[in-house]
Amino acid sequence: MSRAAVLQTTTGIDPDANATALVAAIEEASAGGAAMLFTPEMSGLLDRERSRAADAIAHEADDRVLAAVRDAAARTGLWVALGSLAIRREDDLWANRAFVIDGAGEIAARYDKLHMFDVDLDTGESWRESNAYAAGEAVVTAQTPLGRLGLSICYDIRFPALYDALGRAGCDLIAIPAAFTVRTGKAHWHVMQRARAIEATAWVVAAAQVGRHEDGRATYGHSLVVDPWGEVALDLGGESQALGFAEIDPARTQAVRAQLPSLANRRKIPN
Repeated sequence: MSRAAVLQTTTGIDPDANATALVAAIEEASAGGAAMLFTPEMSGLLDRERSRAADAIAHEADDRVLAAVRDAAARTGLWVALGSLAIRREDDLWANRAFVIDGAGEIAARYDKLHMFDVDLDTGESWRESNAYAAGEAVVTAQTPLGRLGLSICYDIRFPALYDALGRAGCDLIAIPAAFTVRTGKAHWHVMQRARAIEATAWVVAAAQVGRHEDGRATYGHSLVVDPWGEVALDLGGESQALGFAEIDPARTQAVRAQLPSLANRRKIPN
């Protein structure tokens, strides 16, 4: 059994302040006995004003938040599932990119969000992620101290084919970092997180943004850890920033898979 730490934040528009908060969380998670820390989507910068955000979005080699997290991971020996950062690609397009940082501070895996959040809600909110970000093209997993980890980000959760692929890849747990709107969070957050865990017979760790942000948006919070049976093992609520811990038990995974071997029973659906 290994301990996961889950960070819930109200990320702002200053990358240096956000980096300081992430480093503090890494130190606290390490002191709390965690093997790995999970952080939300856009942990380094959350700014819907793209002309302002552009000055802070850097290539990987120049990203100050990524460098700070890698340094803190190496100093503490803690693995970090860095939910995502806004990263400038080599072609100068932007990526919403997740990282897995190992206990030596090295990048063990990177994943670019596959599905862009292009929606018009009845609250009047309109989002066009694809106007600024390029979609990823690959399913990504990484071996970690908690087992085989599958990577996804926020809006990806609405596309079960990705999680089917992660289940077929033998993932023991799946990260679903997010910055969910309040409207969609109240309606869908818990049920979809539990569904993804049940479908993949895997743990789900969903670190989330929470509260009112500097750029004016509001996010739902309720960072979760869900076990392979769909039971909620941790819920950090929807009110404030927090760091929580949950035990990831591989015996629980094996027990559920023995009772309901849906991965082994899967068949190809005919056209």
